[in-house]
Amino acid sequence: MVEYNGVRPWIVPDRVLGMDLSNEIVAMRKAAGLTQAELADRAGVGLRFVRELERGKPTVRLDKVNQVLALFGCELAVRIKP
Repeated sequence: MVEYNGVRPWIVPDRVLGMDLSNEIVAMRKAAGLTQAELADRAGVGLRFVRELERGKPTVRLDKVNQVLALFGCELAVRIKP
C-alpha cells in the first residue's frame, strides 16, 4: 500500500468521494509511481480498462474499478445521504 497525499489509504477523507473518480485514480497512480500498464498488471485488469477508466468512460464494471482501487487501500461504496 502507498500513502496518498500524506494520508494512509484506510483514512482517505470523504472529500475524495465528491471528486471526479477518474482524476482521483490518475493522481493515486502517479503518486505511487506506476504507469498505466503497471497498474493494470498489478490490479489484474486490462490496459484498455485502465485507459478508459482514467478518461472517465461513463460505463465501467464496478468490480474492476474496485480491483484498481484495492491497490490503494480504497473501495467504491454506497452510502445513504443524510
